[in-house]
Amino acid sequence: MKQVFFLLLFALSFSVTAQNKAKEVLFTIEEKPYYADEFERVYKKNLDLVKDESQKDLNQYLELFIGYKLKVTKANKLGLQNKPQYQNELKGYRTQLSKNYTSDSKVTSALVKEGYDRMQKEIKASHILIMLDEFVSPEDTLKAYNKCMDLRQRALNGEDFGQLAKEFSEDPSAKENLGNLGYFTSFRMVYAFETAAYKTPKGNISMPIRTRFGYHLIKVIDERQNRGDITVAHIMLMNTSKDKEDVDPEKAKNTIQEIYKKIQQGENFEELAKQFSEDKSSAPKGGLLNRFGSGQLSSEEFENVAFSLTKENSISTPFQSQFGWHIVKLIEKFPLKTLEESKTELENKIAKDDRSRLITNSLTEKLRAKYKVKRDNKTFEAVSKLVTDDVYYSKWELPAGAESNSSKLFAIQNKIFTGSQFLSYIQSQQKSGFKAKPLARLLDILYNQYVDEQINQYYNDNLENEFPDFAAVIEEYRDGLLLFDLMEKEIWERSKTDTIGLQAFYETQKNKYKWKSRLDVIVASSTKMDVIKSAQDMLKKGAESQEIKDKLNTKDVVNAMASRSKLEVGSIQLPKDMKLEVGISEITQQGDYYFVTKVFEVIPESDKTFEESKGKVINDYQQFLEQNWISELNKEFKVTINQPAFEKVKNKIKNNK
Repeated sequence: MKQVFFLLLFALSFSVTAQNKAKEVLFTIEEKPYYADEFERVYKKNLDLVKDESQKDLNQYLELFIGYKLKVTKANKLGLQNKPQYQNELKGYRTQLSKNYTSDSKVTSALVKEGYDRMQKEIKASHILIMLDEFVSPEDTLKAYNKCMDLRQRALNGEDFGQLAKEFSEDPSAKENLGNLGYFTSFRMVYAFETAAYKTPKGNISMPIRTRFGYHLIKVIDERQNRGDITVAHIMLMNTSKDKEDVDPEKAKNTIQEIYKKIQQGENFEELAKQFSEDKSSAPKGGLLNRFGSGQLSSEEFENVAFSLTKENSISTPFQSQFGWHIVKLIEKFPLKTLEESKTELENKIAKDDRSRLITNSLTEKLRAKYKVKRDNKTFEAVSKLVTDDVYYSKWELPAGAESNSSKLFAIQNKIFTGSQFLSYIQSQQKSGFKAKPLARLLDILYNQYVDEQINQYYNDNLENEFPDFAAVIEEYRDGLLLFDLMEKEIWERSKTDTIGLQAFYETQKNKYKWKSRLDVIVASSTKMDVIKSAQDMLKKGAESQEIKDKLNTKDVVNAMASRSKLEVGSIQLPKDMKLEVGISEITQQGDYYFVTKVFEVIPESDKTFEESKGKVINDYQQFLEQNWISELNKEFKVTINQPAFEKVKNKIKNNK
């Protein structure tokens, strides 16, 4: 619900500006000013998005805008902004939004392109791992490297790579799989390993490759093309449906099996989809779904079945997903998505991958140049003398009085970082375990890490000052989160729990909730004229739908479909141009199908009961409550409109059209 709310909120884009320099006040709420340029910008931005013509009227739009600000004012008055849940959500949103400002776009673009190019194929490879810590001595590093080189030479001399992996690799799985990693594509392995695998020709063995795990030898065994997108059509019968009075899971299963038999008998898939599929969006199109790729649908099982079809027009056996029963027909397969289509997904993968370090390092270099951090060597030397080898065993503690050391170690702009802060950082980091030696080298590494972290944090903390657009979006989220919590409390929950008020509202609005004319009808269909004639004869003798199916169908062959239900006039489940009168129809033909119907009753247009229209009633009641609530807010808070300023805005917008 919150996701839907924010989509609607940002469609209206009631955003704010980060800086209010000499701007004309359009209106105030409790003396707090809101500015004309903000209103003008928001109105122009959303003019093409608004479908309700009344909202394009500037007077109406001003009412909406003031109403929005009144709700936010009320939320702040209630203290909703102080709730931990609100603060955590806002922090999460800010973290997500800041990613566009805390990464190097050029480096990101290059990594996206590289990752996309690699996605075009899958690599099958084996490896040998010689484990090595990241901070071991140069001597141990050289020893591991030379061991890899020796193993590589033995493999090049003809020894079996798999047996060498089994005997010497320190990857535990190598004992079982002989180092075989199977097929993989980009973003499946650590970045350095992936890069080496893609740069090593098929059949060759790489030079030793260093990752955080140690040194690897990689043998590329095979390459193959990756799979892309697919278009399918489907017939779906839902497990449950709000349109059905009674739900029988076995009935859906039996019906889908009957439909499948009709397909096997040569009946047209698309016509069957139009007639029986309960996916209302695809049924009129013969069950055709939009093109999709792996991971884009809500049902993994549906995707797996769809991608398992190899020949165009091949059809799956019936299977069940969490949504219901399906039969899938393959229409067409496509190559991988374009680079542009894959961009967002790849950027998200990069953010979680080793290669993100390249982006972070690039930004850090730029920030180092921007802020020009200079170390106070005298303070650094004094601090260094207080650190002992105990840090290697996570036993070092701050010396007494060290926390009061306020000597400047370095500064970022006007923010000073002291020696005691750096010592506290060292103490907190020792829990992760230090490997770099000697101690002087470790302290230099830790100092640079500390500076890098602080300049990145300083930059992040000041994004609102650096980028007005970012500040505007953050303010948008801030108000939006408050508004959601307030609406949930004042409107949405009340509309669901106030049963008396909801019932009373329904009684005053009955004329809005009506059934169209409906038919209590049996619809029977078949591709065979003799079968449909038999069905017609049975209807004349008073047979019900199940009797017709039991009589005309066999265990192996579905000759006829028949069902009784109450259908609104115009339903796609009714034959076209059928007579809206009680009785048994003549046989009609549509495409390959013959139809006959028996109408038991023509139910005239009538009021829906409260239960039948409850969803729509709740929606309308929410709007009713909100309108009344806005009126109350106008009484609670003093709103003053600067009419001359508003007239200027109206003239300016009209003249610019």
